[in-house]
Amino acid sequence: MRKNMKKINSKGMMQGAIALSIAAFIAKILSAVYRVPFQNMVGNTGFYVYQQVYPIYGIGMTFALTGFPVFVSNVVAEYLESTHLKKLLKQLFVIASLIGVGIFAFLHLGAGMIAHWMGDVELLPVVQSVSWMFLMMPFLVITRGYFQGSFRMMPTAISQVVEQVVRVAVILFVASLFGSTISDYYTMGTWAMSSATIAAVFAILVMLYYAYLETKDPLDGLTISPVEMEVPTFGHLFKRFAFEGGTICLLSSILVLFQLVDSFSVYNVLTDQGILPEVAKDLKGIYDRGQPLVQLGMVVGVGFSSSYMPMLSRAFKKGHDLEFKRLSASLLRMTMTFSLVATMGMMAILPWLNTALFGDANGQAVLLVYITSIFFASVIMSLHGIFQSLHQYPKTLLALTAGLVVKASTNYLFVAMFGTLGASLATALGLCVMMGVMMAFAKDIFISVLHEGNFIQLLAGIAMGMTVIVSILSYGTWHFAGLQDSRTMAFVFSLLYAFIGVALFLAGTMKWNLFTKREWVLIPKGKSLLRKFSRKEENDETR
Repeated sequence: MRKNMKKINSKGMMQGAIALSIAAFIAKILSAVYRVPFQNMVGNTGFYVYQQVYPIYGIGMTFALTGFPVFVSNVVAEYLESTHLKKLLKQLFVIASLIGVGIFAFLHLGAGMIAHWMGDVELLPVVQSVSWMFLMMPFLVITRGYFQGSFRMMPTAISQVVEQVVRVAVILFVASLFGSTISDYYTMGTWAMSSATIAAVFAILVMLYYAYLETKDPLDGLTISPVEMEVPTFGHLFKRFAFEGGTICLLSSILVLFQLVDSFSVYNVLTDQGILPEVAKDLKGIYDRGQPLVQLGMVVGVGFSSSYMPMLSRAFKKGHDLEFKRLSASLLRMTMTFSLVATMGMMAILPWLNTALFGDANGQAVLLVYITSIFFASVIMSLHGIFQSLHQYPKTLLALTAGLVVKASTNYLFVAMFGTLGASLATALGLCVMMGVMMAFAKDIFISVLHEGNFIQLLAGIAMGMTVIVSILSYGTWHFAGLQDSRTMAFVFSLLYAFIGVALFLAGTMKWNLFTKREWVLIPKGKSLLRKFSRKEENDETR
């Protein structure tokens, strides 16, 4: 029976990791992309209203998807063979319900206080609207945790995609009504935030469908003989839920927590400096353009982190220390490369990209600094993945605390001195400190990266070469072509210069062997690119 469990574990983990990685990738794309048409339809002020309350939704999403379900899945995996598994799940549901109802009550009854802390009392109904999603949380936490704990990730993956698709559809539908059926920014924000609860209901329906199938074929046909195991007390389980589950939630909410600091400080400080409320809302809305840009830039880096996780976990469980170190170094090389290129490439084409996506080039300096978060946050997520494989959560938690302290303590000062540019600086500085602390904990792995065939020097040279060439072309045409007001041409130039940048990067990467052959295979179409370049080199040598 133990051998059978190992087979279940191995097979389920690999298939599940792939399913969850694909679902997370789709959700990331949707989460980043929808904000562009949304901002276009509701303007900077409408975007400000939505983004002020968005971090609360982001935290709730973490609770229901990547935080508490992971903890529940760990508990289920521990007691999967127990005759008291159903009793355990009921206890976990009660705990999740207490937490969900408690958060709902705090947000709903304290919405006025929270809106006041944010400096805008008109946000009260928007905060109340998002609070309802926390009543849905217990159902998603337990069902997702149960299926993941029994090594079946497909229900979670499908429910995640359905949830995001429904939420985005509702948000864009509400935005389309703005200016006709809906004339007020805060009413629009309230309706848009209701998308979280509506989407959660659809996700619950997906999970209930799989739960119904479960009654017909328990554990999907897996043969597990139940055994007598002592069930932990309610108090012990509650403590584990709060501390272990809470820690996972915090570590999964890194960027959202930084955004939450902005929600409580940026608008407040701007108005305290004498800036008119409507102008401050517009400035905050322009600043918030950086978030979808960063999310888009991080998609590739986070995708690599997800693809490496099963391999890292397997190497750690089997005690293959050298293999684990090699994989960790490889993950960091890949993440550093693609996140740096995404950061510098986006900076090089920013005037065109800003105009193409948002209709104007406002906030250039603010966004240039904000975009550096792509590199810092991507490396942080990869390091978090490595520590997670080692079950070393305290290291990331300590680094997160340091980063948040820096962000919160400098935000007020920097915004007072430099406006929203100061908020970008505080974000970049906080993430840089967090990355530095995590690098110190993983110094052995970083040393192997530094000593890998002049990797850092080669990466810097390739990235700088690409950036200089693309920047000259991009900023040259921006200043001399006289097309700054054409959104169509902005799209054309954004795509053109992005293509040139990618071509230059790939050429430099292949020319100077930045990646190993094994790493090329992990890149989409990497194997075919490697073959083409190898054939070209062979042809050049025979001439």
